[in-house]
Amino acid sequence: MAVDEEKLRELREKYGSGHGGDLYDPEFRKVADKIFSASGTRLAPYAGVPTFVSAPHMPVDAEDPDFGNLQVAITGVPMDLGVTNRPGSRFGPRALRTVERIGPYNHVLKTAPVFDIRVADIGDVPLRSRYNLEMCHEDIEKRFNQIVDAGVLPLAVGGDHSISQSILKAVGKKAPVGMIHIDAHCDTSGPFDHSKFHHAGPFRNAVLDGVLDPTRTIQIGIRGAAEYIWEFSYASGMTVIHAEEVSGMGMPAIIEKAKSIIGDGPTYLSFDIDSLDPSFAPGTGTPEIGGLTTREVLELIRGLKGINLVGGDVVEVAPQYDTTTNTAQAGAQMLFEILSLMVFSTSLKGND
Repeated sequence: MAVDEEKLRELREKYGSGHGGDLYDPEFRKVADKIFSASGTRLAPYAGVPTFVSAPHMPVDAEDPDFGNLQVAITGVPMDLGVTNRPGSRFGPRALRTVERIGPYNHVLKTAPVFDIRVADIGDVPLRSRYNLEMCHEDIEKRFNQIVDAGVLPLAVGGDHSISQSILKAVGKKAPVGMIHIDAHCDTSGPFDHSKFHHAGPFRNAVLDGVLDPTRTIQIGIRGAAEYIWEFSYASGMTVIHAEEVSGMGMPAIIEKAKSIIGDGPTYLSFDIDSLDPSFAPGTGTPEIGGLTTREVLELIRGLKGINLVGGDVVEVAPQYDTTTNTAQAGAQMLFEILSLMVFSTSLKGND
């Protein structure tokens, strides 16, 4: 088949010179104008000091915090004293920060969140002790109270899943929030070994603390041998969708189910990396085969566009169990997706 010489001539005239930021479609042009400099360069993903999703770094004092005009604060919580199996998620925040290429454009949600809203990586929670679990939870709650009191949406990177309880105590202190929880485990068990501050029980604790509404909570991807200890999920009125149900229901139906349960009220999104099948994310403390795929989770999170999101977290990345770095890559991508959702939340400062 002969080459269309006229079409080729037009393409050469339009695209044969200039730089990668020279775009003509109005939507793409608008994105490129935010990201490319006038000379046609953009930030090299492997250069500079690594931060979550390449957000600006903005240190915030532990005792006299000033969040400026931030709308979203991404915060590391490098604490894994609450694990019941393999330790190591204390290294999760550092691993996610060093993933060198996430974003900047979300082509499904049509946003470049780091450029569209005022967001920063404010560093890690100032933890007074690396040994005292209860004290760590006090420090986590204190930091997230500071964030919430400033009218800023919190986005946390753990760390083990026990951190979610203390974050929810800040987010839900005025009124209990709903939750979309993506995980292999319900995390609603009782105390183990004389402590309730472990990663298998944060959402039982949050309900009993009066900061999480179980009737507006859905748990997606649940599976594995610990089902018998998740009685509280059912007794309290949570909705549980097992991983085995996902194929039959289909992700669009699950998305609609989640939206109907949370309604338009304030909602927290908690993403445990072990919701993914270990073939996608082996680097975690409690892997469970038969999990979700990365494509399924992307469809799920992106399908939640427009929910009233008041906070979120990505937890349980333990990078030392993954020689491929796939787990950190997946975790960083999910962090970017949750941040993208926040652009459209009615709770975002400045949004109507």
